[in-house]
Amino acid sequence: MRADLLHEPIDGLDEALAAVTAFDRVLAGGLLRPQPVQAAGLARLAAAVAGSPLAAAVAGAAERAAAGTASEEEFTTLAAGRCALLGAVHDALLARLDEATGRTREAAPATGTGTTQTANVLAAARSWLCDLARAGWQGLDHELVAGAAPVVSAMLPDPGLRRLAVLLDGFAAELAASCPGATLERMPLRRWADLWSRALLLTVPGAAAAAPAGTATGRLLPLGVDLHEHATAAQAQVHAVFEPADGSTPLLVRASAAVPKPDTVVGAGVWQLLRPGFGLLTALGEGRSMELAGMPITAEGDLLWDDALARPGEPADAFATARVALAAATAPAVAPLDRHPARLAVPVLIEGYTVRAEPDGGTPGLVLAGGELPLAVDRLPVAGPLTPEAVAASAACIALVRWDAGEFTVQPLAVEAQVRRKPVALHAGAWAGGTADKNGAKAEKAATEAVAVLRERAGRLLRK
Repeated sequence: MRADLLHEPIDGLDEALAAVTAFDRVLAGGLLRPQPVQAAGLARLAAAVAGSPLAAAVAGAAERAAAGTASEEEFTTLAAGRCALLGAVHDALLARLDEATGRTREAAPATGTGTTQTANVLAAARSWLCDLARAGWQGLDHELVAGAAPVVSAMLPDPGLRRLAVLLDGFAAELAASCPGATLERMPLRRWADLWSRALLLTVPGAAAAAPAGTATGRLLPLGVDLHEHATAAQAQVHAVFEPADGSTPLLVRASAAVPKPDTVVGAGVWQLLRPGFGLLTALGEGRSMELAGMPITAEGDLLWDDALARPGEPADAFATARVALAAATAPAVAPLDRHPARLAVPVLIEGYTVRAEPDGGTPGLVLAGGELPLAVDRLPVAGPLTPEAVAASAACIALVRWDAGEFTVQPLAVEAQVRRKPVALHAGAWAGGTADKNGAKAEKAATEAVAVLRERAGRLLRK
């Protein structure tokens, strides 16, 4: 990987992000009675997309929003303009990453078509989101936020709407915890604007329709797992190289499992919630490949996992896979609505570095010949043996390159170090399939007891 390319400036990047920030500040004050400073922010968004097919629509929507007369259609247009800007930033950053890693990428596929069977529910969600935009974050109150509850309840039974329902539910929960908005000293402007604009676009019928999916038959070679943990949910996303049985070009793919969880299940205990129906975690923990037969796969490289279509294969060392197959694997296309800088997570193998430590607890750095990259050690899961100390002593790592706070960062998934002249590997997902490690086994036992108590209580409530 050419680290020097990741330090070079990208033309237009700062200007695009500044326009997004200006619009995000507009949402803070609300658009019921816009002020001149908000009109300026809207004009800046319109100017930023002036050279795009959205130019006329965004300019008209910005003008009406500045006058306080914007309709739901105009709010949706403004959200589209904002997402288009961040999509352009994503594409520029991804192109730079592909150049730095020498990787080729598939062209974006045509999206699927949607239906209008649930247009009334989508319209209700869109109406609530537009009411938020009119009130602004400073005008938040519990009555306004509570308007999302019936919409979410109507959406959850429909699998096709569950993605938007979960987004709205989480967004409303964050807003409710911050009410009343008038008393807030600080606001997560970028995050709330991201959630608002993404949710608004998902209310457009057909926007969430996935591109036609195919099937995957061949060998899956895991590289590592990225664990996302929340108080009430957890997700494991496995990054891997897929070698098709027909001998065609290997592909970079992902496979994910997500589950709700009680907040009492933490650490290594999370794995036992994720394992059922996701045998890939067991293979990952054992260092094995998986043989797939007709596994559904999207055009974006996401395997729609089904244990019935996979069986454990031969032992497969992740570092051997990274050294032999990773560089030649073709990267998948990115779905239109997923084009956002925060979603960048490109698997790479990095060798020949040293780690610069920060004695005061600051962000350590990965020092390479082409420059230094910050290490995202705060992303290391506690549900595994990979620690910042292990990263600091390593000589090679499999990692995800991300973009955060204006710079590229490195999130290790596995590291390799020399112990008594022998390479020893530590993986973030080493406990995914179970572990005899003392700390991991202790956390698993505690989680098992917590889940058993919760199941007993749930059963008692159901009997009543």
